[in-house]
Amino acid sequence: MSAKVNVGLIGAGRIGRLHAEHLAFRIPEANLMAVADVRLEAAERCAADFQIPLAVRDHRKIMENPDIEAVVVCSSTDTHTQMIEEAAEAGKHIFCEKPIGFDLAEIDRALEAVDRAGVKLQIGFNRRFDPSFRRARELIAAGKIGTPHIVRITSRDPEPPPIEYIKVSGGIFLDMTIHDFDMARYLINDEVTELYAVGGVMVDPEIGKAGDIDTAVITLRYASGAMGTIDNSRRAVYGYDQRVEVFGSEGVIVVSNETPHSAVVSDSQGVHGPLPLFFFVERYTDSYIAEMRAFIECIQQDREPPVTGLDGRIPVVMGYAAWKSYRENRPVKLDEVDIAP
Repeated sequence: MSAKVNVGLIGAGRIGRLHAEHLAFRIPEANLMAVADVRLEAAERCAADFQIPLAVRDHRKIMENPDIEAVVVCSSTDTHTQMIEEAAEAGKHIFCEKPIGFDLAEIDRALEAVDRAGVKLQIGFNRRFDPSFRRARELIAAGKIGTPHIVRITSRDPEPPPIEYIKVSGGIFLDMTIHDFDMARYLINDEVTELYAVGGVMVDPEIGKAGDIDTAVITLRYASGAMGTIDNSRRAVYGYDQRVEVFGSEGVIVVSNETPHSAVVSDSQGVHGPLPLFFFVERYTDSYIAEMRAFIECIQQDREPPVTGLDGRIPVVMGYAAWKSYRENRPVKLDEVDIAP
């Protein structure tokens, strides 16, 4: 294995700070050299907290630095494809948070730039690196439940994001459900060909006023004939609800919620255990570290990233198909919205 990989971070918001902490303190194979954010004070605070030598407002300072080999893109989604193209042209490997972008034509141009430059691109679908979900996929691939028939994914947040975030998020299907669309493909290694989405505003009327919904159920049909369901809510009062079930011809695999401990009290009032871990930072800490370590290792070992640009593109197609289905109240085939050349 080669020496440390020099990394620059673009975006010092919540997810950027999470990656900064892991790169700085938990992944010794990485050397985090610089952080950029359009809010210079955010970049400076991130640099101070995580011992990063350089903080700048202009991300081009990172792109132009010949010593930086890779960039981690955590800026706003509407800048992702721009950052990917600029990094590719600068010859830098790229880790980009989800979603890869909002516009399929822009996504395709960015992926073409990556191919031309011969650099590596990994998309931040961290749930693939969760030990329980990964084990479920391995067991399914090994035939332990026979042929998959039904996939059930539950994903509910403990509280909705700020309305200002909702307004620029692309909506629930491109912001929240996009993780579940990726998991739907990942778990049984099969492609979704058609989906049907219903939804409503049941948590906060302001979300509806912003043009979004906060509660949704999506049914899926796979190329193999298997079926799936995804259910989402922006608010589960008991914590971060993240469960999966895959039912097959020879059995079923269930992944339950993670809790702070496994102690359960039974008394005359009932059976009492802990609530699920509160939110994604607590629930997926290990998977965030694992995905970033995998990115660094794919550079060192010159191999394909485990989550490719195509893996980032397909859930965006699914997100647009879900919006079309919701608005037109009908099942939508993915090729109705896919403008791939």
